Amino acid sequence: MANKTALVISAHSADFVWRCGGAIALHGKRGYDVTVVCLSYGERGESAKLWKASDATLEGVKAARRTEAENAARALGVADIQFFDCGDYPLELDREAKFRLVDVIRKVQPAFMLSHSLDDPYNTDHPYATKVALETRMVAQAWGHEPGQTVLGAPQLYLFEPHQTEQCGWKPDIILDITEVWEAKKAAIECMEGQQHLWHYYTNVAENRANQFRRNSGGQAGGREAKYAEAFQSIFPRTVDEL
Repeated sequence: MANKTALVISAHSADFVWRCGGAIALHGKRGYDVTVVCLSYGERGESAKLWKASDATLEGVKAARRTEAENAARALGVADIQFFDCGDYPLELDREAKFRLVDVIRKVQPAFMLSHSLDDPYNTDHPYATKVALETRMVAQAWGHEPGQTVLGAPQLYLFEPHQTEQCGWKPDIILDITEVWEAKKAAIECMEGQQHLWHYYTNVAENRANQFRRNSGGQAGGREAKYAEAFQSIFPRTVDEL
């Protein structure tokens, strides 16, 4: 029987590490094949340390970012990572690139998808990636698009945590305990050498979300002793048989 699958649509090549690396590693451990699509390398806007080298070039920065992301993906147990190289600041996908992503979605047939918050005034590439995720999810569900292919069902789209939640209209409704895979996420974080200033920041985020996990799982009355967690916002209603 084939493994279950999941798909991450990441605006830049480091976003999947900070924001959902724990979810990737945890679901990989649970038998999911997780595919990551990086729409750009983040070469222009998110590679400041790399650009400080006197011999830095655009292609050299892209290559360094790709290597970092591939190393991080291995640390997390990613089944497949793909780079669309659509540029950043601003990120833009033409029709051909969108249909390429539709093909990936239909091939993966994800049980769930992950992408960015719907708003982010600090980085418009992030909500743009989610707009693309929603658009291509819709196309992948359309029977009239490439008839004969297997159409997509209705996977949930989870929005992972933005850098400044208060400014992004992001309200989590799911907190995931990632304690058992934290060392894998930590190793992946430390692969992103071009953004070392974020290593401690996202460790702190994971610790704070774990505090909230403990509180919401029962607190001092019996909550689970999570040490690290990630939070997500679901877009679509979840269908259940019991609460």
